[in-house]
Amino acid sequence: MDLSEILLGANREKFPQVDGKWERVKLWREGLECIIAFTGHAYLAVDRDIDDERFNDLGVDGFGGASHPKVQLEIAGDGGWIDSLDTLLTANGTGPSLENKLIERPDLHDHHRVSFAREIRSEIRVLGRPNLEDSSVVVLSKGIAGLSELSLELDERIERGRGVGTQLVKDALSQYPKDHPVFACVAPGNAASLRAFLKAGFRVIGSSIMIKPRRSSIKTS
Repeated sequence: MDLSEILLGANREKFPQVDGKWERVKLWREGLECIIAFTGHAYLAVDRDIDDERFNDLGVDGFGGASHPKVQLEIAGDGGWIDSLDTLLTANGTGPSLENKLIERPDLHDHHRVSFAREIRSEIRVLGRPNLEDSSVVVLSKGIAGLSELSLELDERIERGRGVGTQLVKDALSQYPKDHPVFACVAPGNAASLRAFLKAGFRVIGSSIMIKPRRSSIKTS
């Protein structure tokens, strides 16, 4: 089962059955695993060295058990990396606007948001405002399940609460063809960012936890 098909279905408001169960899905990137939770159903993109029986013993289910810290630690192994639990959102591209408000910004390639994206995503594009004094960054990439993923960060000098973040998200969506599915992962505690994404048209579909495991049982090429 491909996670991409499941997420594209959620983008079209077609969600898994609320049955409390969990399922295993294919990995889409070597060295990266994840836990995806929807309402009443969960998916684990984890290598087969951890079998289903072990996950069942750990209490994995579709009602929150899949995201339990003990499950995350089991997947990560000794020294693995566990990202924060993120709110998983989706929206659709709006197509190019009459005024292109974002340009390629090679000067932002060393931004920490870009460096993070390179660790777990591919086909990175780094955009920003034409005003080179504005370090707000937009990162377009192939991310979760190999699908289009968007992340961004405002210049810390910009005053919050004036809709600037929402506009940046909208401008980022205009970089995608109309109706093209786009996904984003936002920490639930980052309320300002979450509000900006929601106001720009994103919808909450579930949660995600990305993990780069270091288990001794994983076969390496």
